[in-house]
Amino acid sequence: MPDRIESLLAELSEAAGPTGFEGPVRAIVRRELTPLADGIETDGLGSLIARLDATSGGEDAPRVMLAGHMDELGLLVRRITPEGYLKFQTLGGWLDQALINQRWRVLGSKGSVLGVTGIKTVHVMNADARGRVFPKDDMFIDVGATSAEDAEERLGIRPGDPMVPDSHFEVFEGSKLYLGKAWDDRAGVAAMIEVVRLLKASGHPNHVFAAATVQEEVGLRGAETSAHAIAPAIGINLESGVAGDYPGISPDEAQEKLGGGPAIFLHDTSMLPNLKLRDLVIDVAKEYGVPLQFNVLSAYGQDGAMVQRTGAGVPAINITVPTRYLHSHNGVIHREDFDRAVMLVAALVRKLDAATVAALRAFD
Repeated sequence: MPDRIESLLAELSEAAGPTGFEGPVRAIVRRELTPLADGIETDGLGSLIARLDATSGGEDAPRVMLAGHMDELGLLVRRITPEGYLKFQTLGGWLDQALINQRWRVLGSKGSVLGVTGIKTVHVMNADARGRVFPKDDMFIDVGATSAEDAEERLGIRPGDPMVPDSHFEVFEGSKLYLGKAWDDRAGVAAMIEVVRLLKASGHPNHVFAAATVQEEVGLRGAETSAHAIAPAIGINLESGVAGDYPGISPDEAQEKLGGGPAIFLHDTSMLPNLKLRDLVIDVAKEYGVPLQFNVLSAYGQDGAMVQRTGAGVPAINITVPTRYLHSHNGVIHREDFDRAVMLVAALVRKLDAATVAALRAFD
């Protein structure tokens, strides 16, 4: 039988929350955090911010922001052809080849509608066509409609409706590996919830603000508005990491491995971490016996970058749950990496008293 955390991960993974349409995920996060938080609000974009008041340190205790983004990659109905097929706009950074012949759920006015990415059968392709990747602009979604009117009237589909991958949570046989969609960043959102749960039980010398952000996949938008509302002294972003432990990826491209523990991003194109904060994370990991990995990426962007740039600048770091097969219908995480990430971040937050935060923010 699944335990509470596995059940939460499954529910968050299967929830439909494409960029800009995160409502079902927000409802789960609100349900989980409401019994724990001293206050919950949403900002003007829809990010949910839960406040956990300091149990020591008083009103002037430092403000620590945790962030994890609720949105996942998806599609948007661009138009409906006269024959009833859907042409689409991608939401987030899809590879064209990851879209081919996949199942989707269109979130229309009459409920969820099953669809599949259509592709020309190999039997009628010439040799050149068989050897190339079809661009997304040549693709379409088949929802079983007979016409545009049928799609609109019977199925309730309109231009602007979002679509999400039709994928389901599973546990690989005899393992602690979880298969599902949207680990980017439902793994981080679930970890943030569990960190808040631990901090509520143990106490902490700071005001904690747990921000479940929106629209990360299209420009870190929710992190910008929520960080502005929180005005944190320290930022900790919880993300899906980039695993490099399967064929086709070299150690120079990604260094994380499933089962090796949580990781710190030392570089990505959006942010460099505060080195004092990095060293504190390493020290805390050693103290609590948490194995820690490091990743240097030549690309990627994540909410910590927006938190870092808030106001006059915020020491920030990105802590990850290693993940295979990002930005596709199915990803894989390891339960022990998740549990260790939760333990590490909760222990880190408990170290962030006023003196420690002041030292992290001081530059010679």
